[in-house]
Amino acid sequence: MVQLHHDYENFLARQAEIIVIGPEDENTFKQYWQGEKMPFPGIADPQHTLSNQYGQEVKVLKAGRMPALFVIDRAGLIRFSHHGKSMSDIPLDEEVLNLLGKLISEAV
Repeated sequence: MVQLHHDYENFLARQAEIIVIGPEDENTFKQYWQGEKMPFPGIADPQHTLSNQYGQEVKVLKAGRMPALFVIDRAGLIRFSHHGKSMSDIPLDEEVLNLLGKLISEAV
């Protein structure tokens, strides 16, 4: 998440907003979010309501909720999805930024 924080302005420049959904309860999530001074929105999802809607896996033996990343366009269509197989299986910001650039080009 540190890299997302670092690259946040690059996402905004590509007309994208980052929204992170975390498995913690609201108080724990809020404390972390404020402590880390995250510039983008975050949502506590301790009952896995949102993560279940997007098919994000929870694997207790692999330390919990597996990473997932979605690019959703303004019409609500999922244009890209990635479901991680391990906690470190996360697309690089550069890959996502390139994809966003291509989506902007397609829209023009």
